[in-house]
Amino acid sequence: MPRVKRGVGHNKKRRTLLKQVKGYRWGRKNLIKLAKTARTKAGAHAYRDRRKKKRDRRALWQVQINAFVREYNFSYSKLMGALKAAKIVVDRKILADLAINNKKVLAALLSQLKK
Repeated sequence: MPRVKRGVGHNKKRRTLLKQVKGYRWGRKNLIKLAKTARTKAGAHAYRDRRKKKRDRRALWQVQINAFVREYNFSYSKLMGALKAAKIVVDRKILADLAINNKKVLAALLSQLKK
């Protein structure tokens, strides 16, 4: 059986790995063994944090909405219950944006819900 020299494929694999870890600190940017584990962990953290970002955003929107509606003697939970009862479908992202950038519109919505 002929001998297979893996130089080209092996070097390409290492080169792509080192491109992915470019900018890492210490040996993780140029030592293959450390670079592999660093890339694996970075991928795991990225995967986890994409989901965590969604949780954090939603929590932020809830705080922003609650801060605004407290001025009108509402609470966040009562607002969401009133919206559901009135069959008004507005997501939290939009409500938070209204609370920050378009206060008059949200105030009108709150006055409508109080009736």
